Amino acid sequence: MQDNRTQFQRFATRKAQLEAQYNSAYFAKQHKKGKLTARERIDILFDKDTFEEIDAFVKPAGDINTATYGDGVICGHGRINGRKVFAFAQDFTFMGGSLGSVHAQKIMKVQDMALSMGHPIIGLIDSGGARIQEGVASLAGYAGIFHRNVKSSGIIPQISVILGPAAGGAVYSPALTDFIFMCRHTSYMFVTGPDVVKEVLNEDTTFEKLGGADIHGTQSGVAQFIYDDEEHTLLGVRKLLQYLPSNNIELPPHSEQPSTAPENPDKLSIIIPEEANIPYDMLDIIKNLIDKNSFNEISELFAENIITGFARLNGKVIGIVANQPKILAGVLDINSAEKAARFVRFCDAFNVPILVLEDVPGFLPGSNQEHAGIIRRGAKLLYAFSEATVPKITVIVRKAYGGAYIVMNSKNMGGDFNFAWPTAEIAVMGPDGAVKILHNKQLAQAEKPEELKAKLVSEYKENIANPYIADEKGYIDEVIDPADTRAKLISAFDALENKHMEKSAKKHGNIPL
Repeated sequence: MQDNRTQFQRFATRKAQLEAQYNSAYFAKQHKKGKLTARERIDILFDKDTFEEIDAFVKPAGDINTATYGDGVICGHGRINGRKVFAFAQDFTFMGGSLGSVHAQKIMKVQDMALSMGHPIIGLIDSGGARIQEGVASLAGYAGIFHRNVKSSGIIPQISVILGPAAGGAVYSPALTDFIFMCRHTSYMFVTGPDVVKEVLNEDTTFEKLGGADIHGTQSGVAQFIYDDEEHTLLGVRKLLQYLPSNNIELPPHSEQPSTAPENPDKLSIIIPEEANIPYDMLDIIKNLIDKNSFNEISELFAENIITGFARLNGKVIGIVANQPKILAGVLDINSAEKAARFVRFCDAFNVPILVLEDVPGFLPGSNQEHAGIIRRGAKLLYAFSEATVPKITVIVRKAYGGAYIVMNSKNMGGDFNFAWPTAEIAVMGPDGAVKILHNKQLAQAEKPEELKAKLVSEYKENIANPYIADEKGYIDEVIDPADTRAKLISAFDALENKHMEKSAKKHGNIPL
């Protein structure tokens, strides 16, 4: 029987062997590619000295390099901004971070722990994909990870940080999580790589052009956050977590810092241009409503005609969905509807109240949109707002026309408080289009059609397209002074703080995916 000294000697030897893996050669492998190591990423992501590793000494299945511990992934838990978080970081220096059965078991273990304990989970992805040597066992490992992504969805926040390749089936775990971060020049996501594309389609492309950060940040919408280097990417994750609750039972974290109101709320009264067709920047309105420097935009580079993001209002977290008039006049199209719908559903799942700032002339017309499914895909936003049970407040700042008015959290779609500024135009369609339809013959026969049209447009605005008619009919709750908007919103969200809605007894609805 071995004595205690021998056992402790063995303990110290194993520990020294693990530490020896992370020598200068280990760091050089990643640094020469312009990348950080898995260890360095963990150190940046977590509060200092809080990360506790799990299963550090496991070895890969079979006869694969059994002298190395960990099987190419670091798993554990620690604190970020003082709050408990689970994470795994794939280590590209060991077999290209490929996923074998043991590697997968480690990830699944922290997924299960995060879900059962109600803590967020973050995946730092840097992997060549399934481990070919292990065959179907590696594929089964991916399936188990995907299954847990789905089980955890809407219960704990899941964040994927792409810091290297993510190819083939490996891309679907990040796709199932709530937010994806990517780093320019070193991270890539694609189902089939450039070589396969060349072989099958005879199309020449590169990793960057096929699935680089800018492609997924601007064109596909797969990634919500794009940064220039790994350090800022990981700091961006830390920033995002400041707005998220740990699970679907908790409320978002309240800021411990005293809230700082915008310096000049009266500026809201002069942001909207005199002419209805002149664009302006909706971010100017947002920044003059919320707590100073508190806006964290989501998918900033994708579908820019709609703005989504988290902010603080009087110290409390809210989600913001806002039309952006300076891009495509703020119209809704396929990409903006899907972007906003997914954000609304996230907010609803995690108890984040929603503020809608509306200036929308309608849905984008054209055969391209119709053929690509604007009916089905635009309905996703309608479904998301109607289904959401968190507090929902809409402020119509200018245009609110037709079906787009309905979709953007109108009163009859379940809006809790619906306000409008005096500059609001609420109607089936814009004045110019309405006058052409309603008075087509009259205009055709007029001696001075332009003068008559201007008169009819003015009458239409006075009698139909103004906020006071909607106010008098109860379709909005109040026409408010723009300068009073922040105070009105704080009061309304406070009134909605204990809002509770029982959901109907059904397995789930059938969103028009």
